[in-house]
Order: sequence, then C-alpha cells, then structure tokens
Amino acid sequence: MKFFAASALCLAAGAAVAKDNPPNIIIMFADDMGYADLGSYGNPYIRSPNLDEMAQEGQRWTDFYVAAPVCSPSRGALMTGQYPVRTGLYGKVLPVMHPDDPYGVPTELTTLPEALKTAGYATGMFGKWHLGDKPEHFPTRHGFDYWYGAPYSNDMDRVGAPPVTEIFKAMKNGSKLDNNQMNSFAKTIEMFKDPKEEYWNVPLYRSQQTNGEFKDELVKRPVVQSTFTQELTEEAISFMENHKDQPFLVYLPYSMPHLPVFASERFKGKSKRGQFGDAVEELDWSAGEIKKAVQKMGLAENTIILFTSDNGPWQAVSTLNAGSAGMLHGSKGQAWEGGMRVPAIFWGPGHVKPGIVSDMGTTLDVFTTALVQAGVPVPADNDGVDLSKTLSNLDASPRDELAYYRSGKLIAYRKGNYKLHMYSIPKLYSNEPTERLDAPVLFDLTQDLSEMKDIASVHPDIVKDILAAVEKHKASTPVAEPLFDRRMADY
Repeated sequence: MKFFAASALCLAAGAAVAKDNPPNIIIMFADDMGYADLGSYGNPYIRSPNLDEMAQEGQRWTDFYVAAPVCSPSRGALMTGQYPVRTGLYGKVLPVMHPDDPYGVPTELTTLPEALKTAGYATGMFGKWHLGDKPEHFPTRHGFDYWYGAPYSNDMDRVGAPPVTEIFKAMKNGSKLDNNQMNSFAKTIEMFKDPKEEYWNVPLYRSQQTNGEFKDELVKRPVVQSTFTQELTEEAISFMENHKDQPFLVYLPYSMPHLPVFASERFKGKSKRGQFGDAVEELDWSAGEIKKAVQKMGLAENTIILFTSDNGPWQAVSTLNAGSAGMLHGSKGQAWEGGMRVPAIFWGPGHVKPGIVSDMGTTLDVFTTALVQAGVPVPADNDGVDLSKTLSNLDASPRDELAYYRSGKLIAYRKGNYKLHMYSIPKLYSNEPTERLDAPVLFDLTQDLSEMKDIASVHPDIVKDILAAVEKHKASTPVAEPLFDRRMADY
C-alpha cells in the first residue's frame, strides 16, 4: 500500500498500536447545509428530532470547520486530512470539479479509506464524490470497496444547458459570456424555484472493488433526486449489515440540501421551512435510520458517528431554498464564518462523552482521529489533530489555530478566540477580485460572532502574534498547483 511507502510517519500520540477491536466509523456529510439549519443549532422551523437527540446523547460542537467553503476542496480535505493547497485539490479559476474532467484525486495521496483498510476495515461510500468522474478516478480507485452514488453535484448536467467547455473557453480567453450562456445561467436559477426531475441528467453509479479488480455499473441516468436520500440510506444500512463482523467505514455524503432541492413524498410539503426544510428533515430521518441500524446490530458501543456539512449555505443569488448560517456572517464560497463553520454532531455511547464542545475542530481532524482510533500510523504531512480525548473525556481540543483558504488563497487565520482577515472576501460567483487589505481586520469571535467590529487597532499585539502564526503556517504548508484548473490548458 502507498500508505506505508510514505517517507515519514508519525502518530499524534506516540507509536502506532494496532487495536483488537477498532471502532466502526460513520461520516454523514450534508451538502450546503448551514450552521443554523438544525433544531439543536437554533433553527425554529426545521424539525430534526433524530439529530437533536444524537446531539443530546453525544457531543454538539459549536466551533467546527471545513477546510474550504465549497464542495470539491472541502471533500478532498476530509478524505486526505490535508489542506487543499497541499494536495492540489482546489482551483484558482474553477472552484470545484466539473463533469468530464480528465483529472481526479492524485494516486500518491493517501485517503481515509485506504489508511483504514490497512487495519482491516471494510469501506463503503454512499453518495456524492465530486473528486473526479472518470472511472479511473472513482472512489473505488481510492480505497473504497463499494460505492453507490453520483460523481458530482446534483445541479450539474442540466438538460439543455450549453456545454461547460464553452464557458471555460470564455473564461480562459477573458471573454464575457454570450447571451445564450447568460440566459442559461438565469434559467438555471429559475429552475431552482420549482425543480423537476427531468431538468437534470446526473448519473448514478454502483462500483465495487474486490482484490484489485473493479466492476463499474451505470445504474440509471438520471438519478431520481426525490428518492436519492432514501436509496443512499438503505444501501448504507445493507453494507453495514453485510460487514458487521469486521470494522467498517461508512461515508454517506448526501446530495441534499444542495440546489435543486428535492424530498420524497413522505417529507414533501411537511416543513415550515419549505422545500429546503423538507430535504433537511429527510436527512434527519436518514441519520435516525443509521443510528437505529447500528443499535439493532448491537454495534452502538463500538461505533462513532459524525454528522456535519461540507460548507455553509448557498445564498449567492437569494435565500430561496437556501440554508441559514444564523448569526454567522457570509455563506458558501466565502471565508467568513458562515462559509466555513458548520454544524457537527458526534455520537457513540462507548466513545463519545456527552456535552457541548466550544473548542475548535475541523474535518481535517476527522482523518487524524479516525486513524488514531484504528491504530493506524498518521502521515507526517497531515494537517489534522487527534480529537480522541475530547470525544472520550471532553478534554480541551488540541486544535487552537485554523487557516481559512478560498480558491487557494489564505484569506484569514484564527488563533484562539481571534480571527484575522488579510484579504477582502467577494461574493460567490462574483467578478470582484480578492485583494489584500490595506490593514488586517481583527475580530474576537467569542464576543462578535457576526464579524462586525474590527478591533485590530485596539490589539496590535494580537495582530502581530497571528501574523507570525500565518508565516509559520505558510512555511510548513507547501502549495501545489491547482488540479481543478489543469483542464483549462486544453482550451
């Protein structure tokens, strides 16, 4: 395995010790769910009884982050435990991967399922990948034994839309989009208001890996979006039942509540929050079904479940069918808190001590923590920390710093309670440039959650200290070329 071919390995807490009974790990990853889209995070209109119960029985984290404010780089960071700039899983021009991309996750990178397979884990993925849509880049080529899901976002492959290559060519040449392209974008936004299944043509795949042999099947095209959450849940439970006699990793990255928003008949029209609320309430149902399945199989005492989101809520055009970041400023695509701070609920009676955690944690740390729990060596170039003692005993989190990247640029940096912005933050899908600020802007997040009052002039010592931390971070974090932009060379 390439994992053991790494030049230097270390464990976050001493030497690697193989475990006789490592825990099952389940990661449920919502798409574009905001910080305030669950009842336990303050939403008054979305009912989430299952996740609220899991938060009560487990841990609800208030300061949990993703490594990027958009889909693909965020997912790449979860899978590798590394900042996107270190792996190249980001774009300066193209923020995410698109259909027919000739590239995918570099084979030299060690993914979470690849690492856990060295400890005997069965690895299954159920949902959206968004890290390469060619068969040679499928999840099964990167450590998953089984994948049932879609290769990219549910709003891609819109029927009747101009090919993305036309838009990429215009972007490369510095040309303005023509009327047809502009009208297509406007039409897409209009379709989001009342989406129909036939508007999109996203494929659904089933892929299996057995002893190095791959079997890929196009199950249907398009995927039925209204029943997709239900299908993924059933597939995940079936996988757990088939592998209950060995440790397993289940990665469940939903397509919902990313636009276009769909829900099954059972949930459609039931939420006061409209279509978006319907979709979130169905995710809550899914989380409840996963939990019940774990309990029914007698695995609750040796399972860790995490429910979180890939980035903040979509609000680039309007709040219609989009989530909420609550008091947090900003949304998806931005390095404000609303774009990168996400809900995070950990549940596991045998591994998670109940409580509210207001220390920092990130999806980068999920990789590290999972490997430590499994007794697997952690790569030395890993960007995560081990949260095991926080989970098991409510000890203080070892994470005290976080870099906020957007499109490969280090926009802001948090150390302790303070966050320093070095660059402007344009809106998502805006032509505004990201420019260096004349002077850094400082916020105390414990006093100013909405990032409204700049206190840099009052605390020049804190500004100096964080700027020094930024330079230290840069020195230890090499920047790879952006993989997502590589296809632009072909136009």
